[in-house]
Amino acid sequence: MWDGILLALGGLGLFLLGMAVMTDGLKSLAHAKLRMLLAMTTRSPVSGAATGALATAMVQSSSATTVAAVGFVGAGLLTFTESLGIIYGANIGTTVTGWLVVLFGFKLKLSQILMPLILLGVLLRIFGQKHMGAAGFALAGFGLIFVGITTLQESMTVFSDVVTPEIFPDNTIMGRFLLVLIGVGITIVTQSSSAGVAIAVTAVHSGNITFPQAAAMVIGMNIGTTVTALIATVGGTASARRTGLAHVLYNLMTGIGTFILLVPLIHLLDWLAPALSSGAPEIALVVFHTAFNCLGLVAILPFSSMFAAMIERIVPERGNPLLQRLDKRLKQQSNLAVAAVEATLCDLVANVFNRLAAALTDKPSQNAVPLSDVTDAVAQTGHFLDMLDIPSDDKSMWVKHKASYHILDHLRRLIARLERSERFEAIRALPDVAPQVQCLAEAACQVALDAANVPESEIDRYHSEYRTLKSQDQHLRRRFMSQAAKGKLTVDAAMQQTAAIRSLRRMGYHVWRIIRELRSIQPAESMVAGQESPATQTAAN
Repeated sequence: MWDGILLALGGLGLFLLGMAVMTDGLKSLAHAKLRMLLAMTTRSPVSGAATGALATAMVQSSSATTVAAVGFVGAGLLTFTESLGIIYGANIGTTVTGWLVVLFGFKLKLSQILMPLILLGVLLRIFGQKHMGAAGFALAGFGLIFVGITTLQESMTVFSDVVTPEIFPDNTIMGRFLLVLIGVGITIVTQSSSAGVAIAVTAVHSGNITFPQAAAMVIGMNIGTTVTALIATVGGTASARRTGLAHVLYNLMTGIGTFILLVPLIHLLDWLAPALSSGAPEIALVVFHTAFNCLGLVAILPFSSMFAAMIERIVPERGNPLLQRLDKRLKQQSNLAVAAVEATLCDLVANVFNRLAAALTDKPSQNAVPLSDVTDAVAQTGHFLDMLDIPSDDKSMWVKHKASYHILDHLRRLIARLERSERFEAIRALPDVAPQVQCLAEAACQVALDAANVPESEIDRYHSEYRTLKSQDQHLRRRFMSQAAKGKLTVDAAMQQTAAIRSLRRMGYHVWRIIRELRSIQPAESMVAGQESPATQTAAN
């Protein structure tokens, strides 16, 4: 008895270790490709579902796919609605583990054959380079999975006289509900739905439980797998919490629907493939697992927008709306963290430039966010940047990191000038600079409309306007002092106009610098990391 228990625990441990090792190896190999795949192909719930299924199958971890989706939403690379498709598809991708178990673990008896593969994988990990080591980890983990499955299967044989279908709840509504709860508990304890499904498949293959009992348990395992994602979103941004809640509610709805239709679905499977549930119940179980996840996807896709709206009402955004993307947990993923900063900076620039255009043209500002929140967001974004650990060999990331600090610095200076509203009345009354004031206002409006896509050709134009302002600054200040000396202007008026032209010139400089640095953080093939066009070289203030 105790030997069987120890054997079962060891088999489960080997399986979980194999899954963890293989997932780490695959994630290291496919991490960049996974990010690219998710960002480029997820533009609707349908494409997101296909992408989520493929990505989960690639890395053998629905949690990795879901966490990546949360990161992309937080970084502003995906909308919350787009991320839902990834969550739907991740459930389908995670069924691949069950297929691997039934097709190779039981039918081909690979455990002994794969023993040398484990050694090879470990040797590659020890002596191989970065990618070769990751591939070695994936190979070793793959081998350990089937060693664990074989050990589990042997332990089930030991328990054949003790663990029988009779000790599990009966095939009644309450009995099936208890089996669902058992499935939830197994997944919570093992922290892996794949491990739970492997246990159920092994048990049904060995005759320890019946196919209907195992089917009810698998429904619970599908629900239990959301606990990890839900815990991972605690303390996160509104977007992260929405994604976690969506994962829970979707799996819960799929589970409830499948539970209600469990008996008809089993009868349908018996009718379509009568020899399957009796002759190969483990394959029938994996077919059932795959089928109800696919049915859940088909059922939810037409209502995806309504589902997203419901989640957004349940989890509204709180706090400073300009800081919603800056999730501190992203600092472990520097690429996503920098993308989140870039999106936040674009929002900040749009907000500040809208205010600047309104102040220069004496029109009311349309910004709903108070200026105090903007000031706080600038400061908090700076603190977030300080926490980031940028790889020393990633020149592109360093360029973006440095440009982000420059943008924040010039935004602080612009905000300080916006707070002195009385200065703008004097600016609008300045002689000879009306065209430059109008140009600066138009520049601010244009960038505010689409701060994430500033045309490179505009940098030269704004630089030229700044140079004109700088020249006029020197000319007009001499004129004001001369007029004051001749008694044509009071000293106070001359000082006020001098301060106004100085403020206008400096605001023009800050606008040009922000626009220049925005181009540095935007991905463009024409921009070479660390290089700038002659027109964008630093000018003396």
